[in-house]
Amino acid sequence: MKNVRLGRTDITVPQNGFGALPIQRVTQDEAVRILRKAYDGGMRFFDTARAYSDSEIKLGAAFGDGYADRDKIIIATKTAAKKPEDFWKDLETSLTNLKTDYIDIYQFHMMGVCWKPGDGSGMYECMLEAKKQGKIRHISGTAHKIGVAREIVESGLYDTLQYPISYLADDKEIELIKLCNSNDVGLICMKGLAGGLITDSRAAMAFVSQFDGAVPIWGIQRESELDEWLSYMDDTPEYSGEIRDFIEKDREALSGEFCRGCGYCMPCTVGIQINQCNRMSLMLRRAPSAGWLSEYWQAEMEKVKSCVECGACLPRCPYGLDIPELLKKNLEDYHRVLAGEVSVR
Repeated sequence: MKNVRLGRTDITVPQNGFGALPIQRVTQDEAVRILRKAYDGGMRFFDTARAYSDSEIKLGAAFGDGYADRDKIIIATKTAAKKPEDFWKDLETSLTNLKTDYIDIYQFHMMGVCWKPGDGSGMYECMLEAKKQGKIRHISGTAHKIGVAREIVESGLYDTLQYPISYLADDKEIELIKLCNSNDVGLICMKGLAGGLITDSRAAMAFVSQFDGAVPIWGIQRESELDEWLSYMDDTPEYSGEIRDFIEKDREALSGEFCRGCGYCMPCTVGIQINQCNRMSLMLRRAPSAGWLSEYWQAEMEKVKSCVECGACLPRCPYGLDIPELLKKNLEDYHRVLAGEVSVR
């Protein structure tokens, strides 16, 4: 496993990061055990957010009481604040939850615009003041929209960018990786498994290992998942011809329009879980189908019938999908699976 430098920061970590969103779904004792095992196994980069319920608290419980030297752990968290007063509230809450005096990388969460000094929002000025006070070390942002991501990188104002990068990345997203490198901006790669559509971790790891300055954060909930990623610390898969061929075939299987599950489109005006229902057909074929055919998901899929095609979701989609039409297709396919007309995993 190679170490990578995150852009212009002084941060160098193994190219194998821990995404702490899923640990909100497990007990604190289990989360602490998993987080400490990740550290003991060589992981040094841990990413969380105020929006991830008690994820920060669990990170604080794992590392805030001196389990490891603070300067050996890189902590990235996020604020979804849109006003300065909420920014400061979030920052103080995060520092308390994480049991730390400073945050290594502080990120604006799901940026819809690239905040800049003097734009009237006061948000970037908050980052500068927090850095001056020593409460954060580096200013960053996360985005799902390629245009916003490019502006973040080219602005010269942000030390790192967090963006969805997997081996399903298109040409524009590959260019974004190169843009980060040329502008000395560190790239934090979220959704490396494309929200569950990618099921081969070796291929996912091999793909990102091609790129310098990029750290993937794998969403980890179970110890078995952690063990899989830790196994690559000593046996990092290479982007070989065999893996390249596998990835190309997988890309072909996912060609055309499909939902990445980012959730930008929500909330739905009639309560449809768009980000899950809109990729149900793929999930049935690429993941064990039993969970997706439960009574709960059958009821959720039936909500698709209530779509009034109000269009509220359309301008929110970073990928320009025709969401109402895609929902209909997924519902039709779901019914065929329930009827036994289509086989799934």
